[in-house]
Amino acid sequence: MLEVADLRAGVVGLGVMGRNHARVLSSLDGVTLVGIVDPAGTSSATETTVPFFNSLEDLLAQGVDYCLVAVPTGLHENVGLQLASAGVHALVEKPLASDPESARRLTEAFEGAGLIGAVGHIERYNPALQHARSRIQSGELGQLYQIVTRRQGPFPARIADVGVIKDLATHDIDLTSWITQQEYRAISARTAHRTGREHEDLVMILADLAGGTVASHTVNWLSPFKERQVVITGEGGAFVADTLTADLTFYANGSIPTEWHDVATFRGVSEGNIIRFAIAKPEPLRTEHETFRDAVLGKPADIVTMRQGLATVRVAEAIVESARVGQTIVLGKD
Repeated sequence: MLEVADLRAGVVGLGVMGRNHARVLSSLDGVTLVGIVDPAGTSSATETTVPFFNSLEDLLAQGVDYCLVAVPTGLHENVGLQLASAGVHALVEKPLASDPESARRLTEAFEGAGLIGAVGHIERYNPALQHARSRIQSGELGQLYQIVTRRQGPFPARIADVGVIKDLATHDIDLTSWITQQEYRAISARTAHRTGREHEDLVMILADLAGGTVASHTVNWLSPFKERQVVITGEGGAFVADTLTADLTFYANGSIPTEWHDVATFRGVSEGNIIRFAIAKPEPLRTEHETFRDAVLGKPADIVTMRQGLATVRVAEAIVESARVGQTIVLGKD
């Protein structure tokens, strides 16, 4: 097993997320960021003092234990396969790949080489969602009925190779499966193209999960405000998580009957206590890197595995297909 101080890391891709990853890795305990490489050659785009290399081969020659991959989605497979061939562990930004076959090849390459391969689905490390999941697992919400997510905001000009489904909705797909521990079984979706781009910029999704929970996702790049909300409803009430602020609120079903008949009839489920939890709020990106570092060291760590990332890409592809044909798509077991 490697000692923490022995870990040497590299960053491949220096866009917005690549710079954020480099910032965290530069100050991560037990890790030395030994170099950065960007296929676009944008060495001037960072203020870091970390060495910048012209090619992935040059970075690998420095001797790295793992790499963070933050290149455009269409390049994930090529870069990932090079790392797997070199025996280097990898944390790949979400989505794992642009299509299920590419994601499958990456997954099998890392599994076959005995390497740690993970996907950067950062919402799993959001304090509000981690806290909600822990409480759900302890039975506080009882049987889960529904998850509703809303993820919308202005169009990011930096995204050009995929649409809103694979860039944004993959967050909601992964967090929904993770929170419920249920796979997607049937999907119906509708999309729109309003900004003149090749890819969709709006999607509405309705899904059935394997355990009977119903999910719905509203995702777009067309809203002038930014919203990131997750509502998890069960027999005991509902958790409402704002992942922009990492706030979590619990709305309990009431245990005191409403004696006023007209109000009781109108309200249905009675209102109970409302609790806004005071929780620690570490940066999700740092938590993600700490978790992956521990996984590379052989410690217990709740990473998003490439096989889980593959499942998310398959669901995203089914969403695209459902919108294309205007029908519900039924997914088989992986």
